[in-house]
Amino acid sequence: MKTAFIIHGSNGSKDAHWYPWLSKELKKRGLRVFLFQFPIGKNQTLQNWLQTIHPIRNNLKDSILIGHSLGVPFILNVLNQWKVNAQAAFLVSGFSGHLEAEGEPNLDDFADKNFNWKKIKQNCDNFYVIHSDNDPYIPLERAKELAKNLGVDIILVKGGGHFLSQIGFKTFNLLLEKVNEVIDSKYHLVRS
Repeated sequence: MKTAFIIHGSNGSKDAHWYPWLSKELKKRGLRVFLFQFPIGKNQTLQNWLQTIHPIRNNLKDSILIGHSLGVPFILNVLNQWKVNAQAAFLVSGFSGHLEAEGEPNLDDFADKNFNWKKIKQNCDNFYVIHSDNDPYIPLERAKELAKNLGVDIILVKGGGHFLSQIGFKTFNLLLEKVNEVIDSKYHLVRS
């Protein structure tokens, strides 16, 4: 059974935004979905987040990784530290490197690293960087830098902000379409 991991953002909730909807849609496609609540506040550290998924890390092989905001550098750390062999990583409103954000704890613990981009790319077959042209938290330049490091183009969404439910992102059809393309292509390859 194919597996997907959905990783929420900084000080986030697994029950917010488009995460529960996407989880439900992927389960309809027959995927096993892991949608964790990661530690937040002062407990929002890379080590604590890694410990949260460590018991099921064997399920990362051939999985689909979906990260939003801080979930993106978390996925980069997973791919940088563990032998994963993921099928695809969808990086939504993501960044790497130092980022100033008032009230968001320990961002640098996740993102301000010297990532081994070659190793990250060896640990995942496909990368999709999805960003908005008006994200108020993560400048577009940061997404361009991320995409360049991964050797992919940005999928740019006009007027998407930070893809939060407050501006209408309780669903995220574009993301679902892209994930479905990966699911369908993989199954097609298996059948051939």
